[in-house]
Amino acid sequence: MKILVVGANGQIGKHLVKSIQGSGEHVAKAMLRKVEQKAYFEDLGAETVIANLEGEIEDIARAAEDVDAVVFTAGSGPKTGKDKTIMVDLDGAVKTIEGAKKAGVNRFVMISSFDTSRKAIQEAPESFAPYVIAKHYADEWLRAADLDYTMIHPGMLTNDSGTGNVDVGTSVKVANVSREDIANVIFESLKNDVTIGKEFKVINGHTPIQEAIKSL
Repeated sequence: MKILVVGANGQIGKHLVKSIQGSGEHVAKAMLRKVEQKAYFEDLGAETVIANLEGEIEDIARAAEDVDAVVFTAGSGPKTGKDKTIMVDLDGAVKTIEGAKKAGVNRFVMISSFDTSRKAIQEAPESFAPYVIAKHYADEWLRAADLDYTMIHPGMLTNDSGTGNVDVGTSVKVANVSREDIANVIFESLKNDVTIGKEFKVINGHTPIQEAIKSL
């Protein structure tokens, strides 16, 4: 399986590409904004492609032409303004969904926010609400896109080393989870068709990732 990782230069994306390449069985294609970012991924043996989420749908479609699955891990980051939140977390996500469809790629994994419900929007602090709104509508677009999707809602992301153990479900309480573990949840989700059409929350826990995914 060849997997296009959108947002590959982000922290989750880097962990994911490393896991894919380390499998010896699957291949990562890292979608990057800048040529200068290629070296890290090429050293891992991954393919790379330059495309900008603020560009055209056709650019993303070309990046996805020869892959079996697309993973959206991109994010505008906490230090950007509302404009980048709309352009990356909403418009970039929608364009990636449409680009996958245009390229004929049916398998799609979305990294969302922990809670993107209308209630979460209403309760979010003013500074965080635009991000939740962007994720809410990106999620809605994916649900309606007629793709074999999986939607992952991570808890509070940390840079701790992964433990390999998580709790998953639709109603788990918010807690920390490492980016490395989320990357491995993504990879296991791609390898297991039981996750198609599912969305679930992920936090630190006590169940091995492979076992947790199979239980969905």
